[in-house]
Amino acid sequence: AYPYKSPSIGFLNRIYHPNVDEMSGSVCLDVLNQSWSPMFDLSNIFEVFLPQLLLYPNPTDPLNEEAAALMMRDRNLYDQRVKEHSAKYAKSELEGRKQEDESSSDEISDDEYSSCEEEMTDHTDP
Repeated sequence: AYPYKSPSIGFLNRIYHPNVDEMSGSVCLDVLNQSWSPMFDLSNIFEVFLPQLLLYPNPTDPLNEEAAALMMRDRNLYDQRVKEHSAKYAKSELEGRKQEDESSSDEISDDEYSSCEEEMTDHTDP
């Protein structure tokens, strides 16, 4: 139903953020969940809305209550936990992909595309 209904947006790798469910990758973003307009497009989401959410979390409306509580209680420890998650999940994932890309020049098969689509359909917003 896009663009009349908002797209479902989520992260495939684990991210430690008050407005992102750490296990499912679902994103709690008001513009997607409540105030979507067909005038928005995917570039708005990826160039404006998501970067703003990542830079300015809203711990008062969390999907990850632990991250929200830690952010409000001890910002330095929260920042450290974010860096740990990034080092453990994001960087190792990027390094793994880089090694895969270097070792294989095969194109992605249709089966691999469908599995990625299936994963994303499981990441619905509440």
